[in-house]
Amino acid sequence: MTHPVPLAEVWRGPRPESVHLGHAVICDAGGDIVEAWGNPDEVVLPRSSAKMIQALPLVASGAADAAALTPEHLALACASHSGAAIHTDRVGRWIAGIGHGDDDFRCGAHMPWDKAAHDALLCSGGTPCQVHNNCSGKHAGFLTLNRHLGGGPDYVEPDHPVQRAVMEAFETVTDQASPYYGIDGCSAPNPATTLRAMARAMAWYAGAGEATAEERAARRLWQAMVAHPDLVAGEGRACTELMRACSEPVALKTGAEAFYIAILPRRGLGVALKIADGGTRGAECAIASILVRLGVLDPRHPAACKVRNAPIVNWRGIETGAIRPAAALA
Repeated sequence: MTHPVPLAEVWRGPRPESVHLGHAVICDAGGDIVEAWGNPDEVVLPRSSAKMIQALPLVASGAADAAALTPEHLALACASHSGAAIHTDRVGRWIAGIGHGDDDFRCGAHMPWDKAAHDALLCSGGTPCQVHNNCSGKHAGFLTLNRHLGGGPDYVEPDHPVQRAVMEAFETVTDQASPYYGIDGCSAPNPATTLRAMARAMAWYAGAGEATAEERAARRLWQAMVAHPDLVAGEGRACTELMRACSEPVALKTGAEAFYIAILPRRGLGVALKIADGGTRGAECAIASILVRLGVLDPRHPAACKVRNAPIVNWRGIETGAIRPAAALA
């Protein structure tokens, strides 16, 4: 099948009102497809779901150890964080420790997603800095790798040594040449690949051992994500809540436009999914449903119920419908 298929539905009354179509793939450690929905060979931009790949050269090159980075730093390098104090304070200390400041970032500034941080900034009359950008941890990783490689200041340029190292890592772990790249919201190149290749890469992370520097780096990165789910996203966010809810270690990462990946180390499995319309609610419902299907998430857990079979309530508090997995994932 080459077309997207229903993965999540929004019900109101006795039938679906809206349907989120998409593609999803589960691969094993050998790169073979275990299960798929839609088109496994759909070419996609994984957006922020690729951050653990973009962080691979940071660790494999020795730059992370040279800068004495901890698992907290590595979790932030893979993060799309909410800009809460637990994120911005750590990223700020990180870049100061390598001799950089906010002006050295190339990610741009936006208001923090965390409500407390957002309100505090508004009430103080302040403006956001680049450290508030949800990608500032990734960019701190780029700056750290750049210092190690001795590159110029514009580390997001596609032909910069940092981005050449990222592209090489991306094509290695996906086992596929990237046909093109897009420029992400944080100004860094985001390589395209197929959904199958992205799931294969996540399965490679899941099965990474100690044989090579790259494998050891991959293992450290997913372990950092699992150890610090609050740094990977933030309180109230699906990535954080679902990682905490899983019955075994699972690394989860969302990406813009409704992308999601999962790394299941104990099972040697990798998951990649894309909702065609870019709707986050569809992606969250679908990834939770796949985790339930794989037996690592209790469907009754509050974190699962928040995004899967989640009630829709109107302004009077009356339940009017629900967001449900489509039949293929139910």
